[in-house]
Amino acid sequence: MLKDARIYVAGHRGMVGSAIVRRLRSLGYENIITRTHAELDLTRQADVEAFFAAEKPEYVFLAAAKVGGIVANRDALADFMYDNMILEMNVIHSAWRNGCRKLEFLGSSCIYPRMAPQPMQEGCLLTGELEKTNEAYALAKISGLKYCEFLNRQYGTDYISVMPTNLYGPNDNYHPEHSHVLPALIRRFHEAKVSGAPEVVCWGDGSPLREFLYVDDLADLCVFLMNNYSGNETVNAGTGKEISIKDLTALVAKVVGYEGAVRWDTTRPNGTPRKLLDVSKATALGWTYRTELEDGIRLAYDDFLNNPVRAER
Repeated sequence: MLKDARIYVAGHRGMVGSAIVRRLRSLGYENIITRTHAELDLTRQADVEAFFAAEKPEYVFLAAAKVGGIVANRDALADFMYDNMILEMNVIHSAWRNGCRKLEFLGSSCIYPRMAPQPMQEGCLLTGELEKTNEAYALAKISGLKYCEFLNRQYGTDYISVMPTNLYGPNDNYHPEHSHVLPALIRRFHEAKVSGAPEVVCWGDGSPLREFLYVDDLADLCVFLMNNYSGNETVNAGTGKEISIKDLTALVAKVVGYEGAVRWDTTRPNGTPRKLLDVSKATALGWTYRTELEDGIRLAYDDFLNNPVRAER
């Protein structure tokens, strides 16, 4: 991408989109196009088509999505599938119709089968049953990935996709019910510390293994791939390292400074037992992550403390 290229970042106010904007600006890209949801509802096809016809972005980072944790995905299956699928199709289709030079689609590691061989390689997509707790979201993301691939095959476009592992960092969602595990733990332990609560209740039994990537590391990879990768197969984005939820809670408690007890509520779902990405493809391309988990959690906790609006959600 030339430094003056017209670059549209869809979802620039979200955790991933805002990190991509930060990374682009740090590298000298200033011709960045953004729209808030109030200015452009990506689920409205006519509005998206009009936007692309007027702005003619040369490059698109599609980071907009309706996201949430296990409970949100379980309780709003239809909403997660419809909203994500329709906004993806609108943006990707309009980019193609208006001659976008390159588009990068941001997905999620939940696209892989629930019991996929670990670590999960890009080629294991659609080889088994999905995790039921986020099936609707996964199906929408698979559709976006496949639409990019099919446009490449049929029309010769240069549309790529990236599948991140669990993300965390600045601009995360700390909602007590609808957030992902790491920001939920940050909020829970912080509130317990402030209130002097003798214990914190955590969901499941702590046995699942998870991988976590700091969002600014993902943004670095996204810009790197836009400049250095073309291909129909997605690229996994992660660290190649995993940690049990039980050990993660201990680490978050340490960073936050909470010294009480942890009680596990086994009536709550664990989710997928293990979800580790094979990141050898990204490594072979010349990229690796920079932020270790404890350092990243400290940065995320600082963000939580210094952003009262997000902390109150």
